[in-house]
Amino acid sequence: MLKTRLKEFRVKHDMNQKTLADLVGVRRETIGHLERGAYSPSLKLAWDIAKVFKVPIEEIFQYEEE
Repeated sequence: MLKTRLKEFRVKHDMNQKTLADLVGVRRETIGHLERGAYSPSLKLAWDIAKVFKVPIEEIFQYEEE
């Protein structure tokens, strides 16, 4: 199961879903799905999101065995 801290990072950086979506080239709805855990990002999208926040991917997305 993929766990995410995306919303935590987004709020910490005073960023709304639309702004983040525009920065990484996806729709706002995609960011919402990622935050709720309803969607797992591609490696490229995870990489792009991590670059926005200047952290390693593992700080935002963690995989946990079910």
